[in-house]
Amino acid sequence: MVTGYAQLYVLAGCGAMLVNAGFAAAEDQEAVKKLTAVIGKLQPLHAKLGPPGPGDWLEAHPEPGQSFVQYVRSDPVTPKGKRHIIYIQPLGEFTQTEREIVNLTADFMGRYFNVPVKIEKDLPLSLVPASARRSEWGGQILTGYVLDKILKPRLPEDAAAYVAFTASDLWPGEGWNFVFGQASLQERVAVWSIYRNGNAEGKLEDFRLCLLRTMKIATHETGHMFGMEHCIAYECNMCGCNNREEADRRPIQLCPECVAKVWWAAGANPLPRYEKLASFCEKQGLTAEREFYQRLIEKLKE
Repeated sequence: MVTGYAQLYVLAGCGAMLVNAGFAAAEDQEAVKKLTAVIGKLQPLHAKLGPPGPGDWLEAHPEPGQSFVQYVRSDPVTPKGKRHIIYIQPLGEFTQTEREIVNLTADFMGRYFNVPVKIEKDLPLSLVPASARRSEWGGQILTGYVLDKILKPRLPEDAAAYVAFTASDLWPGEGWNFVFGQASLQERVAVWSIYRNGNAEGKLEDFRLCLLRTMKIATHETGHMFGMEHCIAYECNMCGCNNREEADRRPIQLCPECVAKVWWAAGANPLPRYEKLASFCEKQGLTAEREFYQRLIEKLKE
């Protein structure tokens, strides 16, 4: 079956299977207790997820969801210890505007996950041989080749995630038309494309839409790389999306259950994190996003 807009995740080894063991340390128990209280405080500001419509992700892919407590008990991969940096790998050529999209997305990811983000020197698209390309759909590169042959051999030892950004369209293999991105959770590598995120070279509102779409993909997929499963409870950035229209409906903000996973996994303080995100959105003219973050900030200050 040929699928249109879709996202593909490689789930092997992500540590998502729930275990019956308790929390490993007393500090974990205390952290979970405190963050659970914050979850309850923020819940009224987040919209519950309604029934899926025709063509929506959950209509085709029923999922059990994942609470904050289930996440902690799943022993997820986290950006702590030796592997604590997100590396961004530009792959191929970019216009000046496309480069700005990549740089801003890297900045946002650092604020979103409370980790250092480093941008590597460009790699040429010539590293992808003809056997890993196809001419359909305007020319595409095979995601599996990028993950296995380009990224894995270059994975930095201190990388929590190593992510390639490209302006080329992506194709994961037979049965698919294209994907926005693909991540190998076990190997901590991923590749995402800005090719289908809109016209970054157009008007200011077009640039902002392309930026917002790119940031959504980047943060959603990185969440998967840190063991976060799809959200089925709220309108949330971790909701699964089956097409562009559905992806545009979802917010870039995480719901209370999912954002607590980031707080816990990265050791982030909720209030400063929201303040950094609100500041970014204000500078980039993302008014609706800034206003929502500001409401969360005010709620936490009560």
